[in-house]
Amino acid sequence: MNTADQYLKAVYLAQRIEDGPAATGTLADMLEVSPASVNEMVGKLEDRGLVEHEKYKGASLTDEGLERAHHALQTYCIIERFLANVLEVEQFRDEARALESVIDDTVADRLDTIIDRREECPDCFDAEADCCEYLELEASGHAD
Repeated sequence: MNTADQYLKAVYLAQRIEDGPAATGTLADMLEVSPASVNEMVGKLEDRGLVEHEKYKGASLTDEGLERAHHALQTYCIIERFLANVLEVEQFRDEARALESVIDDTVADRLDTIIDRREECPDCFDAEADCCEYLELEASGHAD
């Protein structure tokens, strides 16, 4: 997953939280970057046809952007669940965030064969809690 995919994932989650376009400030907070960095990347994503941005309203995913964001979130969920449920890493969220930008599709697919991922993944991802809604139940005692 690359930086663009991380932004697409953040836009997707922010849209779910805000029930509408993702505000620049929300994205900056989620990604721990400056609003200027968000504006720059959103512009690049808009040029690629992955988001639509309306000044003072926020960014919304196009159909292609939604597909990529969904894939990026699923990859993140695979990493998160592998770390929490298989390796029992206590700080699985921090580790998953660090790994999501360097794990490619081949590795994610192989990790996916190890975990017991639900069919509804990644729609089971709770945007406000920033984790799979089923993860805490399966990995009780691993909260960070």
